Amino acid sequence: MTKNKIFNKEISGTFSIPSGIVATEVSTLEKIANEIPEIGILTTKSIGLEPREGNREPIIAEYAPFSFINAVGLSNPGAKEFAKRLSKINIPNNKFLLISIFGSDEKEFRKVAETLYDYADGFELNISCPHSDKYGQVIGQDKELVGRIAKSVVSLGKPVFIKISPNLDVKETIRWAIKAGIAGITAINTRGPELYSHDGYPVLSNKKGGVSGKAILELGLKCIKEIRKITNLPIIVCGGIRGAEDVKNYKKVGADFFGIGSALAGMNTEKIKEYFHNLSTDLERGTNNAERFLKEKLNMEYKKYRIDKNERLAEDLFLLTLNNNLETEPGQFIFAWLPEKGEKPFSVLDNEPLTLLIRRRGCFTTELSKLKEGDPLYLRGPYGNPLKVDGKTLLVGGGTGIAALYLFAKRSKETFAVLGANDENHLPYIKEFKSACKELHLATENGEAGYKGLVTDKLEEVIKKTQPEFCINCGPEPMVKTAIQKESKHVNPEKIYSSVDFLTRCGIGLCGSCATSKGFRSCVDGTFLKNNQI
Repeated sequence: MTKNKIFNKEISGTFSIPSGIVATEVSTLEKIANEIPEIGILTTKSIGLEPREGNREPIIAEYAPFSFINAVGLSNPGAKEFAKRLSKINIPNNKFLLISIFGSDEKEFRKVAETLYDYADGFELNISCPHSDKYGQVIGQDKELVGRIAKSVVSLGKPVFIKISPNLDVKETIRWAIKAGIAGITAINTRGPELYSHDGYPVLSNKKGGVSGKAILELGLKCIKEIRKITNLPIIVCGGIRGAEDVKNYKKVGADFFGIGSALAGMNTEKIKEYFHNLSTDLERGTNNAERFLKEKLNMEYKKYRIDKNERLAEDLFLLTLNNNLETEPGQFIFAWLPEKGEKPFSVLDNEPLTLLIRRRGCFTTELSKLKEGDPLYLRGPYGNPLKVDGKTLLVGGGTGIAALYLFAKRSKETFAVLGANDENHLPYIKEFKSACKELHLATENGEAGYKGLVTDKLEEVIKKTQPEFCINCGPEPMVKTAIQKESKHVNPEKIYSSVDFLTRCGIGLCGSCATSKGFRSCVDGTFLKNNQI
């Protein structure tokens, strides 16, 4: 078996996932580190000195098969918080942890590196993000500043990689960085910034973003060829790799390690494991099996609907009924987009016609609450894995979590339900649930409907009476945790599925923001997960 090394460290494989893709939360980073041997270099999301929320959604769009445009906005928890998170995970010794960092000058870069120094095997300097007006490419175009930043971080004593922009003078950037003592190069970052529109509207909230995936493969090969003429330093390549042939072509022009990002779109955790295993085998045997795991259909295209009815249920709760149906399965969700206002994910309450239950919480849902009959609304999806259960099933829902449960009742003949909310006005679709379920139990905190209390208060009593084979929970995390605890006393834990409101921003698993504490991404591994996955 071939041994792989980066500098003096032996690593398990020559693959990496580029910064900002999939493994953006430390739980996913740890899971990948311990379960995918082909990945030897772990690159974190780009970390700055202070917390940064990044851009509001939409942050990503697919404008051609296997080609994306994104503007996430360097969202991160800040260096101090990220250091705390890294301290709680276990990274095997045969992995190289490359921490990506950004800043506005050499002082910021150095401070971030100092804060994360104890956890890093090396640092990657992000001087190439194309859609920030203060960081990334803005810094990269000042070659002298690049040199000062690199020199400052290099002086800390750990290997430093510089991430190159294909939009700037690659040769000049590298020459200045080499003078400063960098140890390696990551190339390339996304192309751009560019504009992508739908129906005349910019899709990204940032309007412009960086292009990745298949669209930049040829550009990546050209850049690596140029870089290899200048230096013999290690090169981590990222830019459009999908299969073994792409890896071989990059290797021919001088790449040493291979980052794969956009190609992972839509793959759940198990599929990513299989993909890397097959890719490694393809390179050894001359086969081409890994590409069969690529997801060509991601449901990223927007479809235009119109509002048939906007029904206000309570001060902060309303039902949107749209003018068409949606082909979807229980457990899936969609994204609703208002151009130049934003987008958010929502469960499908009903699909015939398409109906959404929405709680007014922030700016975007406030805009949705203002929609009138005939107004347009764009949707993409559905996303998430359909959950199929065959047997007597108990549905347990709280608050707007109720919206994810109705299709289970509608499609099954053996469902029972316990639904709860603050008051009667926050219990929607009760007539429909009654019609679809064998038994319906209600709970309200003020006692207006059903028993007074929480949805979980009489849960065990209902379980003993109905004897369900499966339990499906959806609602706030405290409610779900309590439900699982009580259900596990009576039902096989392997048959208990739950959905919690994790932050979901892309729907295709790339942004990684919906990671659970166990490292699963709820949008592609769920949305309904077993307790040992949450």
